[in-house]
Amino acid sequence: MKRSLLVLLLTSMTALAACQSGTGETELAGSAQGTTYHIKAALDKLPVTVNGLRASVEETFSAIDAKLSNYREDSEISRLNRQKTTDWLPVSPEIAGLIDIARQVHARSDSCYDLTVKPLFDLWGFSRHENRVPDKAEIDRALGHVGMSRLEVDVNNSRIRKLDPELEIDLSSIGQGYTVGALARLLESQGIGNYLVEVGGELAVKGNKANGKPWRVAIEKPTPFAREVERVLEVHQKKGTAIMTAGTYRNFFEDKGQVYSHIIDPRTGRPVTHHLLSVTVLHEDPSWADAWDTALLCVGEQQAEKIAEAEGLKVLLIYQEGEALKEYLSSAFRAGQAQDSP
Repeated sequence: MKRSLLVLLLTSMTALAACQSGTGETELAGSAQGTTYHIKAALDKLPVTVNGLRASVEETFSAIDAKLSNYREDSEISRLNRQKTTDWLPVSPEIAGLIDIARQVHARSDSCYDLTVKPLFDLWGFSRHENRVPDKAEIDRALGHVGMSRLEVDVNNSRIRKLDPELEIDLSSIGQGYTVGALARLLESQGIGNYLVEVGGELAVKGNKANGKPWRVAIEKPTPFAREVERVLEVHQKKGTAIMTAGTYRNFFEDKGQVYSHIIDPRTGRPVTHHLLSVTVLHEDPSWADAWDTALLCVGEQQAEKIAEAEGLKVLLIYQEGEALKEYLSSAFRAGQAQDSP
């Protein structure tokens, strides 16, 4: 849904496979939502079969796509986008909840996080990989139908209202986090308390590996043409945590010597121009983590530092300073249970 792989797993997995690894963990892997997924779980002699677990995982992906996918004309969000009305519209509790999270992150990120950015994303060609640089008049017209202030949500009654009937909603910046969380909840519903779930580089981990050691996750160095490790985290959080990373360095295009990122500032209608390359957020809720990594990537390194400290977020920022890559670790990140490992 969202972006190419930004977080590397320090495991060996085979795509489109399900197996019992030599480490004592069950591994599932495959393709979904336009990307890949990997799941490792210590079943601890639970009455859970690999085939049954795989079927449940596939059902979960299918149910989420039916609600959130912008690439399916029959999905719930696509149908909502086609309804040109300012009446209250019934929605699933999942969509109402995600919009409510987005509304809060929008308010706390200087309005840089915005689910209604879809017309701008389409205009710049990022939706269909048909990139182009629009002129000012086109951008201004699109901006006329962008803004979270034009979208109301009633979570208790699972409904939304578009104050602008032309408003369109894109959940891709939060949907992958929601998917990771849904898969984690699926595992826990079957009594599995030690697992790692990864979808397109977005992760949730809980407990330990089958050998009792902590899960180890590598954060990718934000370089566009190489796959290198920037830093390795050992995750010491028994209650579980999400690890979400957003970056500007994979999805971009160049025109007349100018590089344009796929992260579009909804306030200007143009791709961001700061030097922040990647944002990693650790949060107990994958949906919140997914929204925050995009929001912080939008505002840039200086404002992201301020917001991270004000919100008490566990954040790792990697930004360009001259020819060098620099890191910023928030106070909460440094004090947290995720520790560096050589």
